[in-house]
Amino acid sequence: MGMNPAQLFQFMNAWKKFTSNHPKSPKFLRAITNDGITEGTIIEINVTTPEGKNYCSNLKITSSDLELLQQIKKSVS
Repeated sequence: MGMNPAQLFQFMNAWKKFTSNHPKSPKFLRAITNDGITEGTIIEINVTTPEGKNYCSNLKITSSDLELLQQIKKSVS
């Protein structure tokens, strides 16, 4: 269920642009994956729109979430 070469190329170009726009993101992502996202880890996401609307949610990582993260990691490495 991997990406085809065209999709992978598009993803890599989009990732390069994203990391150019947000240079601290790769270091942050490496830190949290190296320190280990384990079952029970809580990830919180807070979004504030330009109009000032705030959305906040969190999720508690399950074993199936960890499997998905491993599959994603394998697909992009």
